[in-house]
Amino acid sequence: MSSISSHSTSEDRSSDGGPPSSASRRPSRLTATGNFLRSPEGKAALLGVVGAVCIVFGGFGAGSVRRRDPLLEEMHLSWLRFGHGFVLSTIIVWVGVLLMITAWVRLGRATLHGRTTVGELRWIVPAWTAPLLLSVPMFSRDAYSYLAQGALLRDGFDPYAVGPVANPGVLLDNVSNVWTTTTAPYGPLFLLLGRGITSLTGDNVIAGTMLLRLTMLPGLALMMWAVPRLAKHLGGRATTAVWLAVLNPLVLIHLIGGVHNELLMVGLMTAGIVLTLEHRHVGGIALVAIAVAIKATAGLALPFLVWIWMIHLREKARAEGRTPMSPGLAFIKTAGIGAAVFVAVFAVASVIAGVGIGWLTALSGSAKIINWLSLPTILAHLVTVSTSWFLDLRLGPVLDVTRLLCAIALVVVLAAAWWLGRRSERDAVKGILIALVATVVLSPAALPWYYSWPLAIAAGFALSRTTLMILTGLSTWLMLVFQPDGSIGLYTFGHVALAIFAAVVAALALTRVDPLRLRSDRSREHRAVPNAPKTPATEPTGDESTS
Repeated sequence: MSSISSHSTSEDRSSDGGPPSSASRRPSRLTATGNFLRSPEGKAALLGVVGAVCIVFGGFGAGSVRRRDPLLEEMHLSWLRFGHGFVLSTIIVWVGVLLMITAWVRLGRATLHGRTTVGELRWIVPAWTAPLLLSVPMFSRDAYSYLAQGALLRDGFDPYAVGPVANPGVLLDNVSNVWTTTTAPYGPLFLLLGRGITSLTGDNVIAGTMLLRLTMLPGLALMMWAVPRLAKHLGGRATTAVWLAVLNPLVLIHLIGGVHNELLMVGLMTAGIVLTLEHRHVGGIALVAIAVAIKATAGLALPFLVWIWMIHLREKARAEGRTPMSPGLAFIKTAGIGAAVFVAVFAVASVIAGVGIGWLTALSGSAKIINWLSLPTILAHLVTVSTSWFLDLRLGPVLDVTRLLCAIALVVVLAAAWWLGRRSERDAVKGILIALVATVVLSPAALPWYYSWPLAIAAGFALSRTTLMILTGLSTWLMLVFQPDGSIGLYTFGHVALAIFAAVVAALALTRVDPLRLRSDRSREHRAVPNAPKTPATEPTGDESTS
């Protein structure tokens, strides 16, 4: 934590003026760690750990458990899945989620006051993540689909041609019914990971899930590395960026607890953008290409990276006193090299996996998801409900129309964002953000964890406190609108109302110690605010920005 970056004092040095010994440094580091844990920020970090542990234990009964769980039966814990046991498990999960959100908001408030460092937040991330590595899949059953699709490739099937139903077994038994006949919509590299995992673990669901989670962790590490660097390039605060994009419960609970390949995709995409901004263009495009080989969404960033490369070529020529090449030639050069890198990465992954590009047609499988998180679905419901008094319109045909209209709007937004992104690095990255947000909102289907895509990019900008409050409330609401077993809570009025209430409280709590005015003395936490922040004076605060 802060102890990692603490400096030894002169008393730590030996009498001969040499460097301090490890023995003399150890008390200082332990003291700094103890001081942090006793601080309001350290207590918030520990509260988040408690919340994560609650999610793990409650998940054994209320999570996205296997339909038949021999392990729980052998441990005589099957009662957790039924009746009062299920109610108790559900309560424990939601208590854990609310504890993590509370801890996250408190850390956010401390971050706004400059009382946290990037090093401290980076240590809190694995502390909150470690318990979740032991949980059953939470808020989603996608992990079982991943394993079943990997087993298809392992057993000689083409996951782009057949669904998991073609390969009956224990893995198929746990796949959500809607996905049993759906072909894989993921890139060849992710299928290779699935094949490798199922080759090692066989049809052992527990071992497969655990190993699948471990393969996602490099994505988390890449996010912790890339997000602060992205903030440096875009004028944001590194601490705020890590807090918003990495420590966010929406990210950790859904992507780690829910075992989603978004974690790998977002980590690789963000790292690729940072490398490109740092003039390592080929490496950056290669990383984004690898991210596309995990999930196609990352491909939205590639056209904008061409603009960044062209800007760098132009700036380099001017710095060297040369006349920059024409925009047309620069585009042909950068786009050509970028396309070659992308094709090479994809070709290698596809050849090794022994599959073609059938995953592109499988992307339409997401149309099976119908919920209120996507604009086409919202519009379709509004049309059918508002005309129900005088027209007998069915949701299906109306949904086809609204999805078509939103698809056209998406193409227009993507084209406009790309063209406007040519002017500067900042505009190019903002274009990526707009493209990701538009894709989430206008696509036929959206799920809560999809919002981790644009969140990782948005965190790099200098954001006003009002914007941060909105993002805090949105993240909280998205975290709460699904049930722990993966079912959708959007169609239960009470569930949605409670989620909205919690989101509003979380947003207000980011800047107020007691948003509900439940305390008589609200100065306790304010007294802990130091005169000077831990963050360097040169670091942008972002508080006055309205990005």
